[in-house]
Amino acid sequence: MPTDNFDPPLKLTIGRFVRFWREVHGLSQEELAFRLDSSQRHISRIEGGSGRPSEAMVKDIATVMELGQRDSNHLLIAAGYAPIVKQVDFHAPELKWLRKSMVMTLRALDPYPTAILDSSGNFLMVNRGWVGFYQHNIDPKNLKQITNYYDFIFSREGAGNIISNWENTLSVILMSLTQLGLFSNKEADIALVQKLAQHPSVPEDWKQRAAQLEPMASYRVQMQIDNALRRFFSVISTVGALGPNAFVSEPNLSIQTLYPEDEDFDISSFLDDKLEHPLLFY
Repeated sequence: MPTDNFDPPLKLTIGRFVRFWREVHGLSQEELAFRLDSSQRHISRIEGGSGRPSEAMVKDIATVMELGQRDSNHLLIAAGYAPIVKQVDFHAPELKWLRKSMVMTLRALDPYPTAILDSSGNFLMVNRGWVGFYQHNIDPKNLKQITNYYDFIFSREGAGNIISNWENTLSVILMSLTQLGLFSNKEADIALVQKLAQHPSVPEDWKQRAAQLEPMASYRVQMQIDNALRRFFSVISTVGALGPNAFVSEPNLSIQTLYPEDEDFDISSFLDDKLEHPLLFY
């Protein structure tokens, strides 16, 4: 099998994975090499950390070992290749348990505005706190048409209309999405960055700003609420698989919640019994 020309300064991680799975299946290096149409010497070099298999060979190893998506992606990541991510339908019947648990989570987080997002930033569910809070500040018709979190926070028809002084935060978000596009090389990921970068809230020097900042799972935002400037913590937690490829396994969900910085600000005042939204399921 072909191999990339690669002279690693340190032993490659892929070798430990290959040895682990070979031993799990009770295969010798010679037997694995035979099944891969390779040589025992090449397998030995890979396991020793001095040889890097091609991407095609990594996939062949996963096939020979009958590995599932999670473990196949572990091999790809260990060898320095992009994982293969298969989209999962959040609304599929077999994920009913997950949807139920997310509804319970949303209920528990009321009155704090909370949304469930997929790995592309699409809204999947929201809670009553989210609907009440944003409906108080955004035209309900526009709010019901919002489908993507990034469009929502960048757009002047969404949260971008009430959030101020957060050029650095938008810059960090764009940089994270840009590097996702560099990693995946998917047209959709690249197009999203190009689209969001056109919003008037984005500073011209966003790349330079983001290069000086580290992304975090939470950030501060300030909004004009009833003619008063209010500050909030936007906290994001992830629901996904365990292990090295936790952030590329599907379903990969994010829970995004706003908490007021001022503990005396009664955010429950935005709740009422008549709240409606296509993504409000309770």
